[in-house]
Amino acid sequence: MKIAGSSAIVSGSASGLGAATARLLASLGARVHVFDRDGAAAQTVADEIGGVAIQGDVTSEADAARAIDAAAGVGDGLRILVNCAGIGTAGRLLSRDGPMPLADFERVIRVNLIGSFNMMRLAASRMAEAPERDDKARGVIVNTASVAAFEGQVGQVAYAASKGGIVSMALPAARELARFGIRVNTIAPGIFLTPLLEGLPGEVQDSLAAAIPYPSRLGDPAEFADAVRFVIENQYMNGEVIRLDGAIRMQPR
Repeated sequence: MKIAGSSAIVSGSASGLGAATARLLASLGARVHVFDRDGAAAQTVADEIGGVAIQGDVTSEADAARAIDAAAGVGDGLRILVNCAGIGTAGRLLSRDGPMPLADFERVIRVNLIGSFNMMRLAASRMAEAPERDDKARGVIVNTASVAAFEGQVGQVAYAASKGGIVSMALPAARELARFGIRVNTIAPGIFLTPLLEGLPGEVQDSLAAAIPYPSRLGDPAEFADAVRFVIENQYMNGEVIRLDGAIRMQPR
């Protein structure tokens, strides 16, 4: 899929991996819609890249539809969706205080998994209406999972479940949407230097980096964005889950 001139929407793009992705897509000529719960931060990123800020929640049908409709109304229609919105709340299945509150599990699943699905279903509907490009192509969807989907650690039962669901959606969604010329792929990042980790002490960051075989450092969000670019541009990449993690395999703790 050609990025230049395409209308794109990136959820969770006011910071971290989403912001890096929005910046790269804009630099490559896309009209980027910065969709995030933090409206002020979204506006800051949008102003920086010449994009459009949209405040909203991926778990809201109304908010997601409003954002998708805005992106679909630009150029020859919505062509690119990148789902980066998510939360990483930790919690044990059984802690000293008893079993995990069901509401805590539901919240993580709702934001990470249902939110991604909500955006994906609405984007696919609008992409299917867009005119065909070369090779019957109409759109590309890129979801964000995590290596926790494969090696969830203690305290990540909800997070791992949500990301595992995202991993599992890639192939059936790609198969279903193939007839419309819409591709679906997922990137599963390892430990990246996002705002959450930037707030940790230096020694903690160094400890995390030491666990990564090579390169032994935290991932740069720009590297995640470059992987998104590859997935969008490579027309034969479909139904795949790509680990982007420096060969790390997470330990139980």
